[in-house]
Amino acid sequence: MPVATPAGHSVHNLPTQSLPAARGAGGSTDETSMRTTASTPVEALRTDEVERTRIFLKTCMLIVVSVVVALQLLRGDPMAKKAVDAGCAVAALTMMGLLWHIRDPDNYSVHKVTLVGYSLLVCAYTGVYYWGIYSPAPAIILMGIYFFSLGGSGLASAAIYITCALVQAGLSLAMVTGLLTDRGMIQASEMTAREQLITQLVVQMLFACAFLIARASRKATVDAIEQLERAVRAVSAREALLLEARQDLDRALQIGGPGRFSEQRLGSFVLGNLIGRGGMGEVYDARHAETGEPVAVKLLHPHALGNPDHVARFVRETEAAAALRSPHVVSVLEVGRTDGEVPYLAMERLRGNDLAFHLRRRRKLGPNKVVELLRQVGEGLEAARAAGIVHRDVKPQNLFLAEAEGGRSLWKVLDFGVSKLSDHGGTLTKGHVVGTPGYMAPEQAQGKPVDHRADLYALAAIAYRALTGRPPFTGKDVPTTLYDVVYKMPKQPSELAQHLHGDVDLVLAIGLAKKPGNRFDNSRELADALADAVRGELADELRHRVGALLSSHWWNTRL
Repeated sequence: MPVATPAGHSVHNLPTQSLPAARGAGGSTDETSMRTTASTPVEALRTDEVERTRIFLKTCMLIVVSVVVALQLLRGDPMAKKAVDAGCAVAALTMMGLLWHIRDPDNYSVHKVTLVGYSLLVCAYTGVYYWGIYSPAPAIILMGIYFFSLGGSGLASAAIYITCALVQAGLSLAMVTGLLTDRGMIQASEMTAREQLITQLVVQMLFACAFLIARASRKATVDAIEQLERAVRAVSAREALLLEARQDLDRALQIGGPGRFSEQRLGSFVLGNLIGRGGMGEVYDARHAETGEPVAVKLLHPHALGNPDHVARFVRETEAAAALRSPHVVSVLEVGRTDGEVPYLAMERLRGNDLAFHLRRRRKLGPNKVVELLRQVGEGLEAARAAGIVHRDVKPQNLFLAEAEGGRSLWKVLDFGVSKLSDHGGTLTKGHVVGTPGYMAPEQAQGKPVDHRADLYALAAIAYRALTGRPPFTGKDVPTTLYDVVYKMPKQPSELAQHLHGDVDLVLAIGLAKKPGNRFDNSRELADALADAVRGELADELRHRVGALLSSHWWNTRL
């Protein structure tokens, strides 16, 4: 049966100087780019649409200038010429105005482009009237229909197309029936009325084809981008999970056999095989020498014995863990030292598996299970808080789902090896980053003083991992991960797990806030808020609260 490995704190102990410095005041280097970078296929196409509109307007400006020059060299009807001149002037002014306005892409809107489109339509049809409805001039209308039909608004695209089709039909019918004099340079004087109508039907068919092909092309592009996005997202998630699996495998390969203290007696216990190993400690399977009761005994790793700070930190863990009384914290049975003055800690032997194991098997947990995890683990952390203890290394490997009596299971918090006691004047890890980078609070990653809100941040990060199927931060190395923790936000949860209600994004934004004062004050608030968010019933006060947070640190838009 799988068992607990309470000692396995994979602690990174790095100088704070290893964290890359922020480029810019306040460390918000990428905030603006994160808010402007496209994060969905529609947003990506909108960016393309803005640039395409600029190119189209510049092309039309060139056409307008060419038409004005050509009019000076051509004969044609004087009244029709004046109409073309007026149409070109209106079109040029509106196009220049829109080009100036959309220098900032945020000013782009479908309504503004549609209004300019109608001004271009007026200009184009003055040209059609001048050159003739049976001349090549209507080809410019065809180009306009195709351009506008590629746009994001199907309604605006349809409006432009229908207007062009109706104007073209109205002009042709008026000229065929004699209601409007044909002043065009190219006229259909030798064509019968039947031939003229058939010709205009062909033009209408071309207009319809341009509209339909453009709309189909846009849909195909959106579908292709969505497929690519899903593929990239899946690869990104697999890479993150693979990194976690490799770390767990490295730990697993180091345990399972005899250790340096196997078969020896320490205090009241006889040690068996090694069942866990972390950065500073080893955990042995053991039994009480008299009663045979199974226990787990943790000792300092040999390489840590020569470092007084490591020894003092281990003693601190024994003090912290022994002081806690909660069903959601692993129980300490005995503390002492070996004959060689090696400190040890005897704990209850847990049966079950840690959260990392469960997430490897299922990848995600259901929202209700995550809420229950937060409630139970939160009780353990609140007990630590009441005792003046900050855990500082809350992560999936340190949360254990233990089998209890009656078939019940309880979540328990393990490993207080890097905990901080609030009543101590200093810290044994001053000037160093201590903890696990992917679940570390920003202030902890910077080596700043921490309180219980650092543990609440880690708990929110675990909720993110369990709900979305991937850790919030997985840099290529420790400094990169620490930089992301301090200055960036993870991917928006509901984009990774589309079944999640949008309120869950808001709760996790508060839980993962960069400043401790912006987070929840206790674990019960976090669990209650997540329970409400899962049902889509988040309190309005929390909805308003999260607005300011996301305005300064928006979700990461990169996959």
